[in-house]
Amino acid sequence: MSVLYFAQARDAAGTGEEAMTLSDHSTIEALLSTVSKNHPKLAAMKRSIKVAVNTQLAEPRTVLHDGDEVALLPPVAGG
Repeated sequence: MSVLYFAQARDAAGTGEEAMTLSDHSTIEALLSTVSKNHPKLAAMKRSIKVAVNTQLAEPRTVLHDGDEVALLPPVAGG
């Protein structure tokens, strides 16, 4: 699957995109745990990040599939 990082998540990960392979029936929760281990600076954002799978916002227990595009969307402030 392809993992896309935006805004502060991109800064914390040091990349805008990376390929990732997880075991079958992995969830967004599992993906966020793996991403936090691979990019420790993202761990602090883990609870506030919204996740979109194939352009649709998804819940933490959503099961991911090979070929999915997963976007990590941190909160955005501004005005």
